[in-house]
Amino acid sequence: MTRKRSRLEIYLHVLKTIRLGINKPTNIMYKCNLSWIPLKEILNSLINQDLIMMIEKENRRTYGITEKGRNVLRYFEKAQDLLVIQERYR
Repeated sequence: MTRKRSRLEIYLHVLKTIRLGINKPTNIMYKCNLSWIPLKEILNSLINQDLIMMIEKENRRTYGITEKGRNVLRYFEKAQDLLVIQERYR
């Protein structure tokens, strides 16, 4: 049985997915295993925090990660690496 993801884990998964170049809303939704309404709320929240940007081109929406978003991902990946290292020495 798998555990439920935290809100932080979901936000980071969306950021990582966009960083990988998966930038269409439906593709992000499937890759992150989210339903449509929560995904829209997450995308709007990430836009409001300047972590991602919405790009509209010919009535199509895509998303790109900002430099601030990249910095947030680096920060949390570094913290996760430190926690894994500490866990090994117990």
